[in-house]
Amino acid sequence: MTTHLLVRGGRRADRRRLLTGVLAGAHPVVVGCHRRLRGPYTGVDDLLRAVLPHASTELVEAHRGELLHGIPELAGLIGPPPPTLADEAPFDQRTRFYGAQMVRCMSQGVVTFLVAHARARARAGLPALCLVFEDVNAAEPTTVEFIALLARRCPPELARVVVSAADGDLAGELTDVLAETLTCQVSPVGPDSRAPEELTRAYVRSDGTSDDPAEIAAYRDADPALVRRLHDERADQLEPGAGQGVVIGALTFHRERGGDPGGAGREALDRAFRACVGTGFSAAVVDLGERGRAVTDPRAHPRQYLRFAQHAASALVALDRHDESLALYLDLRARFLDPKVHMIASYSIAMLYTRFFEPRDHEAAIGWQNNAHALASLLPDPAERRTYEVFQANGLALVEMHRGNLDRALRLVEDGMARLDEELGEGDWALHRSQLLYNRTRLLAALGRVDEALEGFTRLIELDPRYTDYLSERAKLHRRRGDFEAALADYDRAVRLGPPFPELYYNRGTARLEVGDVAGALADFDHVLEMEPDDVDTRLSRAELALAMDDPDAADADAEAGLRLRPDEPRLLALRGTAALERDRVAEALAHLDAALAVDPRFPAALVNRAVAHFRAGRPDAAADDLTRTLELVGDDPDVLLNRGIAHAARHDPDAAIRDFDRALALPDADVTELRRQRALCLARVPTP
Repeated sequence: MTTHLLVRGGRRADRRRLLTGVLAGAHPVVVGCHRRLRGPYTGVDDLLRAVLPHASTELVEAHRGELLHGIPELAGLIGPPPPTLADEAPFDQRTRFYGAQMVRCMSQGVVTFLVAHARARARAGLPALCLVFEDVNAAEPTTVEFIALLARRCPPELARVVVSAADGDLAGELTDVLAETLTCQVSPVGPDSRAPEELTRAYVRSDGTSDDPAEIAAYRDADPALVRRLHDERADQLEPGAGQGVVIGALTFHRERGGDPGGAGREALDRAFRACVGTGFSAAVVDLGERGRAVTDPRAHPRQYLRFAQHAASALVALDRHDESLALYLDLRARFLDPKVHMIASYSIAMLYTRFFEPRDHEAAIGWQNNAHALASLLPDPAERRTYEVFQANGLALVEMHRGNLDRALRLVEDGMARLDEELGEGDWALHRSQLLYNRTRLLAALGRVDEALEGFTRLIELDPRYTDYLSERAKLHRRRGDFEAALADYDRAVRLGPPFPELYYNRGTARLEVGDVAGALADFDHVLEMEPDDVDTRLSRAELALAMDDPDAADADAEAGLRLRPDEPRLLALRGTAALERDRVAEALAHLDAALAVDPRFPAALVNRAVAHFRAGRPDAAADDLTRTLELVGDDPDVLLNRGIAHAARHDPDAAIRDFDRALALPDADVTELRRQRALCLARVPTP
């Protein structure tokens, strides 16, 4: 049986010789993934260049945004990407930045494209693809993540993924999905007749990717002046017409090692850094930010140093490295006297406290944000002062919203909007002004002013139709009003236009359930779990749906899989208990429900189902006790009262049973027929005086 394959060890040439035999007749697409070539997505770009000319136009169009998000050079093959306000904003006016999760979503979209293309080939009777990713040990994290997603989601009979890597650690997400491993031995290397300078030139010409021992040794031992000159020459060859990938990878590698690392090197790193910030390549932003700071004198080039530090700190947040982010901001405060630097650092630290640190500390955040707001008012340039005062007031509004002061938050945002409308031209700072409108609209929704919020989201969608967060937010409001048709229309449009956010498919699935579209809901939940099998909430929802479809085996399998990720999740434990009840495994059901209630003793659904299990086990007293606790938690409920009445009757207390049936009959939505039947049965058992 064909499996995905990992080949480890040896040098590149050794692995290539081994694979020539292993993959004989497979006609593999071989791509090099060394990060020094083109940074994030190195290798993925060459794979897509090989595949796209043979893919259907409809399939390419459906995934255009994902294909181009991190590899804009592909526009030469498939045309330009659809624009958004963020893409069109000058870098210094960007107030919306993406991160690692956005890039992961884009990678998921590219994987979906490749799997669909491979299926189309299979339907056409064409052989399965064989995709060899070389030098994965030196790949940038985005590339490694992409290969892991592809190997997990694509059946090897459609496209076999072969990972070729030198010895060294590989990400667990990748090695876990490669079923077969071959170890490659290093072949002996004979003497190399090339002169030392020729060997050094070869290493530099490889853009630092050579694994030839003679070339590596010659480069290491070469005269530093020669090395700098060779790097400058190679950079001069690469720079004209260099695409984004070459700028991020090879060009920065050479410029920072050439004759002017603090000049040309700094500028190349800054150019690459901005590209990665705009795309959301968080790991690359952290790496380039560190390298950029290393060659930048903060006194001579304070703005560039600030940029390297500020955006690297933001990228660390996206990578859940919050303490390192805080350390960078504190370092900026220690290095600079400039009030603008302190304003930026104070704002960013406030956001850490109010949005990211666990536990949240909104009181610490308000202090830092008040400081940022005060510093904005001290900026000497009037235009800059105006813009940043509004920006910092917006940050203050976010903290106030988290503190529960919604009216004050709304006033801060609306005052800022009015000021910018009065003092700026219509097209100035368009992205930032759209963010203000977004925050105002969210506050209106939180205040229950739904009609105004709907108007706000409609306006935002008109301004930036491909930013699908607005569609998702408007869909939530439609759902609050019970308009599921409008909500589903927004979800469908967001799915069609935007990246495949798992949350979007999950929300559409729950909305489809509300209108009885079980097949559609199941398809959405399936797609979420194909992309992100560790999504526990979706796994729970699919398990609940399986129960509703009388498939307790599937429900139990999903719940069990979820518990491997979150062993103490009471909802999953309770669901396993319910699935066991459906299969008449009462003892097993009690064990799972006991475990759920040990974690959350106030979980009504678990109490109700444990009552059912107790009743089936012949313990009506225990059943009645669990239902009494349920009523204490949820108040009078006709179904719970009906069941407790039945339990009372079984424990030979017909008077208590009749009292429960009578209470239930007085409540709306009661099952009147069943209550009257049970009441009559009790009366028949009551002895007459």
